[in-house]
Amino acid sequence: MASTGLGDIPDLTQSGVGYACLIIFAIAYCLVMGEEHLKLKKSKPVLLAAGLIWILIGFTFTRLGEIETAKSALDHNLLEYSELLLFLLVAMTYINAMEERRLFDALRAWMVSKGFDLRSLFWITGILSFFISPIADNLTTALLMCAVVMKVGGNNLKFINIACVNIVVAANAGGAFSPFGDITTLMVWQAGHVAFAEFLTLFVPSAVNYVIPALIMSWFVPKERPDAVNEYVEVKRGAKRIVALFIFTIITAVCFHALFHFPPVIGMMMGLAYLQFFGFYLRKTLPRSLQRKREIAVKNHDEAALKRLGSVVPFDVFRRVSHAEWDTLLFFYGVVMCVGGLSLLGYLGLVSEIMYTQWDPVWANVMVGILSAIVDNIPVMFAILTMQPELSMGNWLLVTLTAGVGGSLLSIGSAAGVALMGAAHGKYTFFGHLKWMPIIALGYAASIATHLAINGHLF
Repeated sequence: MASTGLGDIPDLTQSGVGYACLIIFAIAYCLVMGEEHLKLKKSKPVLLAAGLIWILIGFTFTRLGEIETAKSALDHNLLEYSELLLFLLVAMTYINAMEERRLFDALRAWMVSKGFDLRSLFWITGILSFFISPIADNLTTALLMCAVVMKVGGNNLKFINIACVNIVVAANAGGAFSPFGDITTLMVWQAGHVAFAEFLTLFVPSAVNYVIPALIMSWFVPKERPDAVNEYVEVKRGAKRIVALFIFTIITAVCFHALFHFPPVIGMMMGLAYLQFFGFYLRKTLPRSLQRKREIAVKNHDEAALKRLGSVVPFDVFRRVSHAEWDTLLFFYGVVMCVGGLSLLGYLGLVSEIMYTQWDPVWANVMVGILSAIVDNIPVMFAILTMQPELSMGNWLLVTLTAGVGGSLLSIGSAAGVALMGAAHGKYTFFGHLKWMPIIALGYAASIATHLAINGHLF
């Protein structure tokens, strides 16, 4: 008998239905890994796989007279997903709102217009990726910096490839020491294994993970200076206040979790209300604002400003919600339901027994990072949280670090890498990233050693 936390059920790991579910999940994941070549959205195969797995579970558990156990497991997984979905939806809405207000365009234009040499730009985009990703998530940050590199790099394929590798490593490393930097860190925080402030203990190991590969790669970046590209970007009204509201939303979510032990998503949904009320304010005051700007433009004989005013569209929160990364959110649903189904069948208990009982937990967590480079880190981390191994704080932090930065080893190992292969198609490639893997692996090993050294008292 295998204990599931929901009742005692027969061990189905060596049954026909168990093998069928494993095969379905494996086929779906092969399709996910081939997303770049197949041009098939990664959410589609896992959504289908989730449905098929739970159909098989439904038939099997009905026959065993344990359908209530299966229903309880299903409800548990749906609750887990809904909390993360709403949290991510609010975060993505804020990021899209900042993008719509042209905040990221202005940052890109500033960097492009300064005329930095290629090596300076290599460091600037990497350092900004490292420090922006803890707030704006690693995917958004990587795409923003890639746009800068593409604009400046032009036809210099060598520079674009190495700069994109640097951005992926930096964005993943930066996302590892913040609950908002990656879905995996958010999952660990929401599960209550690591408190918000405790993630900051991963700052130094994360920095080591980025700096060591960057130092080595920077020697291969030429110091030539490309032509500066002057591009005027006017930030839309309310952009800075939206940033302030996002910071206030994060504080609200942290307070709900720290003070009342409520899920952080309650605070995030309250933060969505802040944005909605601010959007209402922007719409109501738009005519007065336009009139004032029009008077200034007429006074200064600024025809370009008058033309821009004619194309102003009022801010709409729900339009920003519609621009969320729905493929990622639906992929996440498929993963949660597939992994939840395999857990109910007993597979995660089996893996947990091997990795966290027969192996040293430190080596198990190191292996998690390597596995995250091959398989997306979301299902890997969700599987670990579902296993619920008995780990010290040091080991929970270690698995958070390795799952976050391990994806940098291959271009397909993280959302940032996959996105950049699309954004810089033909210029940043799987094999272009692969040749730097030994250097990235050196940073991966150094970050683990650093964590063990400076946070050893937590193990």
